[in-house]
Amino acid sequence: MLIKRKSEVSGETRSLDLNITPEQVKSYLEGALIQDAFPDLSADDREFIMTGIVPEEWDKLFGE
Repeated sequence: MLIKRKSEVSGETRSLDLNITPEQVKSYLEGALIQDAFPDLSADDREFIMTGIVPEEWDKLFGE
């Protein structure tokens, strides 16, 4: 599923094709914890869903 988010850090809009279902998205939007709604996603992918921030931005902000 293609997920489009605007980064809370840079303001840049990006899209990622993530292996998630509409049912998982619905569960998250209805209040499920992100790690419960998307247990198979990496922490980086979950962060993208929540904030639009990608790993490269975290590295720029906080170092590697």
